[in-house]
Amino acid sequence: VQLQASGGGLVQAGASLRLSCAASGRAFSVTSMGWFRQAPGKARVFVSTISANGAITYYADAVKGRFTISRDNAENMVFLEMNGLKPEDTAVYYCARGRMSWGSMRDQDYGYWGQGTLVTVSS
Repeated sequence: VQLQASGGGLVQAGASLRLSCAASGRAFSVTSMGWFRQAPGKARVFVSTISANGAITYYADAVKGRFTISRDNAENMVFLEMNGLKPEDTAVYYCARGRMSWGSMRDQDYGYWGQGTLVTVSS
């Protein structure tokens, strides 16, 4: 299984970005997917997760109402639409594949991780 995240970049506060994560390997459609982020000098934290069938999503309070997670099981893709970006959203964003069909906020519930894509939001 390989995960390739893309879509990061340098934007101004208030802008939008859409992150994508392409997954290889089998069984994508039966496992949850998640996004985590790690800001400079800080620990990696949960951002959002989506269940295997896409019906259930969860968000960290810091991004609720601004970010939207979605997936395309036919294309083995997961997305993170980020609106109203703030400087505190600056981080490396990682996509991860869950060990279960339902989503989780715990990073130990994810077995595969992408390489990360950097999002920088200037004020």
